[in-house]
Amino acid sequence: MPAKTILITGASSGIGAALARAYAKDGVTLLLWGRDAARLDAVVAQCRARGALVTTQVFDLRDAAGFTRLLAAAPALDIAIFNAGLGGSAPADVFAETPEAAQALAEVNFTAPVVGANVIASAMAARGAGHIVLIGSITESFPLPMAPTYAATKAGLKMFAEALGIRMARHGVKVSLVSPGFIDTPMSRKVVEPKPFLMRADTAAAIIVRKIDAGARTIVVPWQFGVIRGFAGLLPRGLLRLILSRL
Repeated sequence: MPAKTILITGASSGIGAALARAYAKDGVTLLLWGRDAARLDAVVAQCRARGALVTTQVFDLRDAAGFTRLLAAAPALDIAIFNAGLGGSAPADVFAETPEAAQALAEVNFTAPVVGANVIASAMAARGAGHIVLIGSITESFPLPMAPTYAATKAGLKMFAEALGIRMARHGVKVSLVSPGFIDTPMSRKVVEPKPFLMRADTAAAIIVRKIDAGARTIVVPWQFGVIRGFAGLLPRGLLRLILSRL
């Protein structure tokens, strides 16, 4: 692998940590950013053991101004992976999500990656090279009644990735959207519903890295969820709503 500088947000656990390990090699510089210092340190040790140069930053993505400053001060990036996100669903015994929970989901899952990607896109476009990767969710395609804000943030991120990709193509900058299904991460372990096709995080990361390197614009892991999404898209919307209302 040629020398690369790669930023990964949300690198302290889950898919972010797995991606850091997958990219960690001699000649690679990793900028690993996250909220949990102890868990981030553990990931750093694993990546340095594989030969990567690593720097870290601990911060809260809801500080949009601070996030922008950090990105503006970052070195030239070959790949920027905006992975950090929040999960969560509304309990069945409440009418709706709390305003506080909805705001946090919107800020971390949508506002932060959109703001961050725009900062990095400008820098990459000026150089005429680079690759922005947004980690979404297969829920982008499903109006989940148990997690309306989460699904909405991921649907918005999907549209943003497509639009930004069209805009950046003329400047030599690639944009990819990753849409995971059930990956064995701390976030998914909180889900009490069935988790079909559950995949290990390191397995998913290996697939994602391979497809990013191939320049794929959209990446679905596990692949079965791409098939499910395709079939769901053929259903009348009313029928899909009826099915989801019974979950």
